[in-house]
Amino acid sequence: MQTDLSPLATTQPLPQASRPGLSRSKGWWLNGLLAVLLVVVMIWSVGIGAVSIPIPDVLAILLKQLGWEVGVVEPQQETVLTVIRLPRILLGVLVGAVLGISGAAIQGLFRNPLADPGLIGISSGASVMAVLMIVLQLRVFSDLSSLSGLYALSLAAFAGAVGTTLLVYTLARKNGRTVVSTMLLVGVAINVFCEALRGLMMYLADDAQLRAISYWSLGSLGGASWEVLQVTTPFLLVPVLLMPRLSKPMNAFALGESQAGHLGVDVSKLKRNVVILATLGVGVAVAVSGVIGFIGLVIPHLIRLVSGANHRTVLPGSALLGAIVLTLSDLVARTLVAPAELPIGIITGMIGAPTFLFMLVRGAGRKPYTEN
Repeated sequence: MQTDLSPLATTQPLPQASRPGLSRSKGWWLNGLLAVLLVVVMIWSVGIGAVSIPIPDVLAILLKQLGWEVGVVEPQQETVLTVIRLPRILLGVLVGAVLGISGAAIQGLFRNPLADPGLIGISSGASVMAVLMIVLQLRVFSDLSSLSGLYALSLAAFAGAVGTTLLVYTLARKNGRTVVSTMLLVGVAINVFCEALRGLMMYLADDAQLRAISYWSLGSLGGASWEVLQVTTPFLLVPVLLMPRLSKPMNAFALGESQAGHLGVDVSKLKRNVVILATLGVGVAVAVSGVIGFIGLVIPHLIRLVSGANHRTVLPGSALLGAIVLTLSDLVARTLVAPAELPIGIITGMIGAPTFLFMLVRGAGRKPYTEN
């Protein structure tokens, strides 16, 4: 019988879901609370900005869009809410959800809470291709874009995410199976190469290109529109809806590859599905919003600290909390220095890094990620 020698698996293993009855009840309570909180945050956020819209007016405008006339609605408020803020908040909810659930799935795949989608090259691949597009103006992506290059940058970023992840996954296969430890090492090497290539492009860029690269690399939801939502929503929803279906095999996978195989889990299929869904979701998210850090790393941590390591709770809980945190971060980004706008990655970094350090220090003595 083979022994799983993955360095991530042996250093800080995620716990198996002990006391399943307690975890399940706690999971229903937590996810229900997060769902209600997400709705409240969305309604509250959509009314805040340069044009203030009281919550009763927000509800009246939303009901009017559904065909129910409730009171008198000001045209300016209706235009601001429906054309600018609502698509931006919906995009933030989708991006935050897919980053959170993808981070939880990748941590489950590597069986380590310090993993995130960037480990397998998704973010770095998207970033380097976007930088190449900005500096070199690659015509192939502009030509493929149906609207005179409007989506060229997003198309380049998504192609980079898919390409690097496919390369990492291919190089990690040995004797017909994917070795998680090799995937980690290949991902680290690819990330270093992408960072070097991105640094070279920044060296060659002019001032205007440097500003575009810096702003894009820190993330923003400023490009949200109903048209963007129409194109990206199916790709962002697929990982959010399908990943929770992998919770049962991922709970078994937390015991180790060999043990999961003995329990009837198709380990190779599980790895492939997690990588494909995470690449699809994070690739599209980075393509439309830039690189937004810490959501995929910190959010699953917070869910596990409250509910335990059962993926039936962790996966949907990470999606809901990721959507909440990114929506609130975007609210701060667009109001803190209004009428200007901060890159959203600055906000998530300033919130995520101290939170992550606090959890590490607080959990050092009681080992929250070891088996009970």
